[in-house]
Amino acid sequence: MENVRYGIVGIGNMGSAHGVQLFEGRVKGARLSAVCDCMEERLKWAREHFPGVSLYEDYEALLDSGEVDAVLIATPHKLHPVIAGKAFERKLHVLTEKPAGIDTVSVAGMNRAAAKSSTVFGIMYNQRTNRLYRKLHDLVREGALGEIKRFVWIINNWYRTQAYYDSGDWRATWNGEGGGVLLNQCPHNLDIWQWILGMPVKVRAFCKEGQYHRIRVEDDATIYAEYENGASAVFITSTGEYPGTNRMEISGTLGKAVVENGCLKLFLLERDEREICFTSPEGMPHERVNCQTIEQEEAGGGHLQILENFTNAILYGEKLIAPGIEGIHGLTLSNAAYLSSWKDDWVKLPIDQEEFGRYLHKKQETEEAGQRDVCHENLSGEYSERWSVRW
Repeated sequence: MENVRYGIVGIGNMGSAHGVQLFEGRVKGARLSAVCDCMEERLKWAREHFPGVSLYEDYEALLDSGEVDAVLIATPHKLHPVIAGKAFERKLHVLTEKPAGIDTVSVAGMNRAAAKSSTVFGIMYNQRTNRLYRKLHDLVREGALGEIKRFVWIINNWYRTQAYYDSGDWRATWNGEGGGVLLNQCPHNLDIWQWILGMPVKVRAFCKEGQYHRIRVEDDATIYAEYENGASAVFITSTGEYPGTNRMEISGTLGKAVVENGCLKLFLLERDEREICFTSPEGMPHERVNCQTIEQEEAGGGHLQILENFTNAILYGEKLIAPGIEGIHGLTLSNAAYLSSWKDDWVKLPIDQEEFGRYLHKKQETEEAGQRDVCHENLSGEYSERWSVRW
């Protein structure tokens, strides 16, 4: 195979942007062969912008066409596992938008189908390409911060207006998106959290539904989590605060790391704090702290780098930056947060999937249909700054 032939299912904001990258040849070794959408106005846009590319209204027809080697899924969240499963049955490679799905049961099934197919499976976690997050990931893995004590991330610069939520009838609904800020904006952040620190063992969360907008899902959430070693994590997010903050702090026995305003600051001790605590004769010692600042000279390749990496994984066996099977981890965190908030209680991980399913189904059953007037969608075909890491 000299070139990977891509088919995109879903030509909305994200799908159109990915399509332009592929159609204009910005991804070496890849080309856009087909697109699919159930909305005629989107197909009309694709017909105008992608001359010569095959158009489909039915995604299964695209999968059966023989025109594609890989499928890029950019549909509403709950359809990701469904379409991916059909693609894996046909031995097609799959790159899905985030989140992997809306519940861990369907995503676990998607992961099993991926493993059975022996094809390449990736997820569009573009923030894993950010150099500051990658550096912090490596530092924690190398033990540079010692044993982790605390993780705190305030990530509330995801501001959205009512017009944003009114831009699609599937947005901000339990039946469409499957949730709010945790399922739409924060899959990247929840993934970075677990990618750097691993998964906690229990969660207590508070999700406020319609706190700042006329929506039925959460637009404000606070998660508290604990790890096996006693370390704690606090995650705070919102789409209703402006200006917002993006600040991550990780504290360990050898110092701390702070990521904010486009730089990573390290404050490292010369000996372990636990040793200081139990050997120092002073009640309040003054230990030497070595300070380092790592500036973000380049943000990272973002969505384009994920596309390039996925293509190279198919053609040359390159290691994936964001394997699709890892999408279940961040989703587990959001599912656990919802379940904790709904029950008003602690939730242990892994969560009771059947219990979560019952609560979600109740939310979906009682949701009012057609509660908002939907605005006209403006397809730009470009990657928006709001999809990247912002400080």
